[in-house]
Amino acid sequence: MFINTCQNEGDYMSQGKISSGGIDRRGFLKSSAAVLYGAAASSTFLSVEVLASGESQINMQLGWLASNGLIGEVVAKSKGYYAKEGIKLNVTPGGPGVDGVASVAAGAAQIGQLSSSPSLMLARSAGIPVKCIAAGYQQHPFTYFSLAKNPIRTPKDMIGKTIATQPTAKILLKALLAKNGIAQSDVKVVNMGGDMNQLLTGQAQAVTGWLTNAGALKILGPDRVDMKLWDTGIQLYANPYYVTDETLDKNFDVVVGFIRASAKGWGYAKQNPEKAVDMLIAAYPRLKKSSEMEAIGGVLDFS
Repeated sequence: MFINTCQNEGDYMSQGKISSGGIDRRGFLKSSAAVLYGAAASSTFLSVEVLASGESQINMQLGWLASNGLIGEVVAKSKGYYAKEGIKLNVTPGGPGVDGVASVAAGAAQIGQLSSSPSLMLARSAGIPVKCIAAGYQQHPFTYFSLAKNPIRTPKDMIGKTIATQPTAKILLKALLAKNGIAQSDVKVVNMGGDMNQLLTGQAQAVTGWLTNAGALKILGPDRVDMKLWDTGIQLYANPYYVTDETLDKNFDVVVGFIRASAKGWGYAKQNPEKAVDMLIAAYPRLKKSSEMEAIGGVLDFS
């Protein structure tokens, strides 16, 4: 499940490509300066608190709302794997407007997790001392979805088409086009709404999302055609875990213990998917077991 770095991914996003997408590098540089200043001024900068029980308190900042992408950690916590490593884990969900990198860099959280690695690479290039230590998904589930009546099976099929994608995912599309020798002007890109209706109404010939999002994909029906980002030559990891350089240096054993316990939790989930889903629902009752059981196979395939 886990790998130890994300550094090889830079080949796809180097040479300035990472600055030309849904991410504003200048704005990021300005915010990074504020992050670093605030972190330096904090007396608790990057510290791992040791509780009276002797356990190390680890705060983990997610880049998204709690979902099945966290199932390995939920299992590890429920089964006592973190406790065996001397760790007490607290998970803070993310969501719109939450800057997880800033939280980790400032020391509010010791470990973070993003949905995709380009934001992490951009942070590093902007001077924020964060480092990928592992990846939850060994292949990125990001996918371009089209319909059989007008399929997009290869990047060349995108030429002359309208692609609806999330603003933050435009960087992935630009990398895909560059990798496959397609001019950006050959493809019309529009912002994607909160669902996939633009494909069904003909406003776009492709929409984007994660293959693990079984619930959202139901609307597309059996005529769905999938083109995975991975298969287009942009082979990124997803759900990367990251820490600051200083956290890794000063709390190396704690970080290793966290990874070991998390990997064990994901391993248990692979062997016992329904039991793992039950633990997930117990931790986050707003989730529905039926939907999570539909999604769990895809989640574990990518992990």
